[in-house]
Amino acid sequence: MALTGRTGLLALLGAAVMVIVPSWWTLLLVNALIVALIAADLALAGNVRALGLHRSGDTNVRLGEEASVSLIVENPGTRRLRAEVRDAWPPSAGATPRSARLSVPPGERRRLDMRLVPTRRGDRRAVSVTIRSYGPLRLAARQLSRQAPWTVRVLPAFPSRRHLPAKLSRLRELTGQHVALIRGQGTEFDSLREYVDGDDVRSIDWRATARRSDVVVRTWRPERDRRIYLVLDTGRTAAGRVGDIPRLDCSMDAALLLGALASRAGDRVDLLAYDRQVRARVEGSTRTNLLPAMVRAMAPLEPELIEADAAGMVSTLLARVRQRCLVVLLTDLNAAAMEEGLLPLLPQLTAKHLVMVAAVSDPRVSEMAAARGDASAVYDAAAAERARADRSRVTAELRKYGVEVVDAPPEEIAPALADAYLSLKAAGRL
Repeated sequence: MALTGRTGLLALLGAAVMVIVPSWWTLLLVNALIVALIAADLALAGNVRALGLHRSGDTNVRLGEEASVSLIVENPGTRRLRAEVRDAWPPSAGATPRSARLSVPPGERRRLDMRLVPTRRGDRRAVSVTIRSYGPLRLAARQLSRQAPWTVRVLPAFPSRRHLPAKLSRLRELTGQHVALIRGQGTEFDSLREYVDGDDVRSIDWRATARRSDVVVRTWRPERDRRIYLVLDTGRTAAGRVGDIPRLDCSMDAALLLGALASRAGDRVDLLAYDRQVRARVEGSTRTNLLPAMVRAMAPLEPELIEADAAGMVSTLLARVRQRCLVVLLTDLNAAAMEEGLLPLLPQLTAKHLVMVAAVSDPRVSEMAAARGDASAVYDAAAAERARADRSRVTAELRKYGVEVVDAPPEEIAPALADAYLSLKAAGRL
């Protein structure tokens, strides 16, 4: 039972009567009247235990977009429900309104619509529904918290999809699907055509030339049906924030753009999320199902505050991928983690696969390196320069093993990774 502000006003009114007519009989009469009114009001309040609670609405929403979830309150009792309903969600669900008033006649139901604008990826679950049922005088109320389970999965935002049309246009130039100044390079034979100035003489087909009066050259196109294996590092370095965005979310965005582009190019794309164990895996998806499968697998991922097991990751890759493919590792170029983890294992990986490392750089480091305002800024600049030197050293070590390195700030990492993939296609290395 809960008392309301009206009960306090009623008590003040009774005190005023006591001042006007001061006697023990007046005190007993006023108190008895107040208690009787509260008891009657409480008895006429709707029964909160018998209520039926039902949910409906969205179960998936992209980060930054809006979802709608409805709570239906059914009153099977014989008394009208006059209630204040609070539908509790985690703060990161961004649920509004926080509470609402409902009046539900006996045998009827009413709907409360909630608007969710989540601020974090993952599963957002309804906590509880608290119902405070008032009597007709609103002097007292019955209150109870009930469970009404519902989960909204918040999917990665994928802001880099705006770059996809431009990357697909370049891909079509490489594959010769529309007119371009030159044919795409590659290793898969496409067609024969007459020689023109500027063509590589190594492309001349001497047998076809001997059968015709003109010099004929072969044209090539990038190979299709190659395999791309995307590896998300979900260890402690993925938990760092670059600006307001976790490094893992930037890596996911880049992986989604590359996955969409590679699948359109006819390549097979797989995904592995790993720290010290497999956190998510997508394998064998068709072109139409790839992006939904990747998004579903990425949505609940959270960085683990542990050092990633590079040896376990490499052994898992080598066990699952027998034929040569492009392995794209989305991680951080942290000098300590790389030198103790991945670098000693690279020969095993590069012996069988083409490896690319994509990392998100922090623009704040460059800003600190350029600052010279005061003594504190100079110390910050020295630390930033040291960090950049360590990062450059790790990049150089990776390239010694033949690893392609893409290092770009959050806004540029996704298109830069897509460009690196297209460059490999154009050079015939994939």
